[in-house]
Amino acid sequence: MKEIAKLCENCFGSVPKQIVRLAGAGSARRYYRVAFGDGAGGAIPGEVIATVGDDVRENEVFCALAGVFGRKAQECRRFRVPQIFAIDGGERRCYLQESFGSCSLFDMIKCKGADSPEVENAVKSALDGLLEIQSVAPADWEDVAGCRPFGERRVRWDLNYFKYAFIKPCGIMHDEERLEDDFERMAAAICDYPKEVDGFMYRDFQSRNVMWEDGKAPGFIDFQGGMRGPGIYDAVSMLWQAKAGFGDGFRRRMMDYYLEGLSRRSGLPLAQLQRLVDGFVLLRTLQVLGAYGFRGLIEKKAHFIESIPPALANLRSQLDRGVLHEWPELERCCREAVEMECFRPKPEAGLTIEVWSFSFKKGYPENMTGNGGGFVFDCRGMHNPGRYDEYKPLTGLDLPVRDFLESRGETEVFLNHAAGMVYPAIEAYMRRGFTHLQVAFGCTGGRHRSVYCADVLSSRIHEAFPGARVRVIHREQGLDKIL
Repeated sequence: MKEIAKLCENCFGSVPKQIVRLAGAGSARRYYRVAFGDGAGGAIPGEVIATVGDDVRENEVFCALAGVFGRKAQECRRFRVPQIFAIDGGERRCYLQESFGSCSLFDMIKCKGADSPEVENAVKSALDGLLEIQSVAPADWEDVAGCRPFGERRVRWDLNYFKYAFIKPCGIMHDEERLEDDFERMAAAICDYPKEVDGFMYRDFQSRNVMWEDGKAPGFIDFQGGMRGPGIYDAVSMLWQAKAGFGDGFRRRMMDYYLEGLSRRSGLPLAQLQRLVDGFVLLRTLQVLGAYGFRGLIEKKAHFIESIPPALANLRSQLDRGVLHEWPELERCCREAVEMECFRPKPEAGLTIEVWSFSFKKGYPENMTGNGGGFVFDCRGMHNPGRYDEYKPLTGLDLPVRDFLESRGETEVFLNHAAGMVYPAIEAYMRRGFTHLQVAFGCTGGRHRSVYCADVLSSRIHEAFPGARVRVIHREQGLDKIL
């Protein structure tokens, strides 16, 4: 914060009264709301936003693009971009930009409702501004943009992001060669669009990046990832944003509103532009699932895990409409993804208790809810039936293994102690309205001791807590059932 205060003093001749860090999003940049207080006057704004980022090139791109688009914004009055007050002259890690308040279009949608007249008017206003910023001549901004023009390489990056950050972490089996064949053909098909629709491609035009103040044009932020490319992708990004909650009818109506403007600008028929939409919807859906997979499933950030089910709902809609028929291996992977139990919508009320068995050699079970916590019990202190040839092909669900474990008496003591810790937590979770608790039993191979313990305790929980939903998962056996 010292560098922010110093930059403010150098820029405005005044030390900030307050510097508050804002909640982060998907990037590594840090944002701070800087207030100068009631005594600020003259050329000193009441507050500014300080951005700190270690990617110097990204910082410079944003500041340069803000200058270019700021001139267009003043001319057309359909959108706003932040004025850049200062960037530190040394490391260029920090810059000060105009504040557009604290309310985004996403906040407005959640407050007013996705189907409200106010939201429809706001979305139209944002799309009008988008058409204006996309119409700025590439000669004015292309030299300062940080990314190469949209093309097959970019599409392949997004598709591989989906593969490596979503398909693989989810354990979806796939044929690598056939999937890559589908990716090659899909990239070629998506990039076979009329170049008359090219312009500034915002790349991440979604409602959280549109700031909203009543009586003012929408404020556009976070456009440093922009490039030359098809503007339709940007309209898709906002209208099919997973957590915005727009209905399909609203999306299609707003998309036609945007396409009519694009048709006037490009000279292309509306029907021709409409045929391009499905491909960009699919690409954006796969790209955001890759992002949610990386930030959620790999980095374990709850906000992104919560975004996966609505994104899969978008994907299911495209599957149902036959959009993926041209790419059979990709279609098969996507169908498996939308059917995954862990991403199905959770009940509105009530507690779900997941009881897992697993092998420590293969790592701890994933927690797809994002809340973490729960219990992990180590069964490796018990005598192992897997040491004996007659039990090796069996599991803890088979009677001979159960008899072996129960005959020694140690499993009953172990399970009683486990229940003594788990039951009070279940009671507290149900009393406080929590929705998920994970209990896991691990052993060496995840075949005998852990399977037995998970099976027995899940049955006991089911009997003791009839108001809870009990799901038992034997990970290494590929078994998953609701009791």
